[in-house]
Amino acid sequence: MARKILAVGLGLLVAVLPLAPANAVPNSPGAPEGTPSTRYCLRVDPITGSRLETIQCRTREDWASLEVDVDQEWAENGVRVISA
Repeated sequence: MARKILAVGLGLLVAVLPLAPANAVPNSPGAPEGTPSTRYCLRVDPITGSRLETIQCRTREDWASLEVDVDQEWAENGVRVISA
């Protein structure tokens, strides 16, 4: 009897949990707009042999030359914007 109650309880718990699709994208409009000299600071993966994550600040043009879409990366890795 206790197993049935436990099974029903767990079933109800799973049924009421909101399930998001695996490819859900947060409602983020991207990085804030700025001037051509505005620098966008993003978290960057650690270099080989290190576990320390770094933060690099570059202009949109500089990030684009590295094939990084600032608007796409901003929601997950954006840190701050430096206006010049």
